[in-house]
Amino acid sequence: MLTAMAYVRYTPEVEAIPPDEDETIDAIIAAMGKGGEVTCRRYGRYVRVSHAKSHALLRGELHVRDDLPPELAQGLFAKPGRYSVVVRMAQVPGELLDDRRVSTPRGLAIKVLGVGGEKLAGHDADTQDFVLDTGTVFNAPTARAFLAAISATETATALPQAVKAAVSTAARVTNRALNAVGLNSANLDFYGHPRLHPLAEPYFSQCALRYGDFVAKLGFFPDGDTMAAVRARGIDFHDPDALRTAMIAWFTENAAEFDVRVQLCTDLERMPVEDASVDWPQEESPYRSVARLVLPPQPAWNAVRHTFVDEQLLFCPSHSLAAHRPLGSIMRARLRAYEVLGNRRRATNGCPLEEPKDLMAMPQEIPSAAALATSARKGAPVPSSAGVLVVGALAALVGAAWFRSRKDEAALRERTAERLRTPTGVN
Repeated sequence: MLTAMAYVRYTPEVEAIPPDEDETIDAIIAAMGKGGEVTCRRYGRYVRVSHAKSHALLRGELHVRDDLPPELAQGLFAKPGRYSVVVRMAQVPGELLDDRRVSTPRGLAIKVLGVGGEKLAGHDADTQDFVLDTGTVFNAPTARAFLAAISATETATALPQAVKAAVSTAARVTNRALNAVGLNSANLDFYGHPRLHPLAEPYFSQCALRYGDFVAKLGFFPDGDTMAAVRARGIDFHDPDALRTAMIAWFTENAAEFDVRVQLCTDLERMPVEDASVDWPQEESPYRSVARLVLPPQPAWNAVRHTFVDEQLLFCPSHSLAAHRPLGSIMRARLRAYEVLGNRRRATNGCPLEEPKDLMAMPQEIPSAAALATSARKGAPVPSSAGVLVVGALAALVGAAWFRSRKDEAALRERTAERLRTPTGVN
């Protein structure tokens, strides 16, 4: 294993900012804003311009390991401990797409609560956000290249879903053929992601971030037992909300865990900060375990949670410790774009602009008839009429599962603590 001296030390000079970058980012915000206006007219309210359709809105804990070497004990992970988290899992595009017809990459957004320490300028809450996607690399190297790509993507937003479905199927088949010979296309994956369960694949920062004294990328890897179980269970893709239905079914009685890992940069030539399309070689610097994300059984999605997490919260790279400053061209664009477009969405929809202080702010109950009616008046999606009729019958069953899960959660915490004490084979 490399010593701490072998890893690239963070200095502001690891970034190379072109003189016209502000203009490029302004153009990205404008292009994504136009796409948001198209979907606003379609849905009657603003949705996220990226990661619009959620399939799980979860609460849980981040458990930082107590055996980290100095190069891994940095920033949020400097000391062992437990943090409450809010987790949002969603499709990547800024549209509410039909799961039967279009398969896209998935995102994992995490808001860590109760985080002390110096924050980036403009962020004064005690939170740390991480925004991750499936795939180890971003589909554009720089903000300028992303602007060219997003212009085509925003044009495609207005196309009928039948056209998108045909493109998705063709892309998925082509990328499967590439995977068979050890290749992969991030661009094809964006339009035709494999039809996997959201708990059956890892999620990555794709872009670099400061990791205390060093530079790194993050990866969240699903627990092996969970991954095998959800793959065996499969998903019924006859459902337009198939991913959401699968997540609700899983978390009604089951927990899930992710191993949080860090890949430290060892060479800025082979592991560039400014080119997000380069896959950093894992044979040179493997992902190493620093924490576990623990998600107990719970109501994974309902109208009340939708109002709180989907409508009110903003998961943003600029919500960060200074020790985890996002780095590189794509991340600098995200720093501004997520904040501007997210606040525009919340302000236009009449949602409060504030960060949660603890998990007590996050609803967990099955929505009552009154809550469903309130959500409907606000324009939030609600279950079909048949679904509303059976909510009352299901509430007792799901509620019982939730209360039973409190006992399961204690056992899960103990098992996780034991894992943190015991090396997992991932350094």
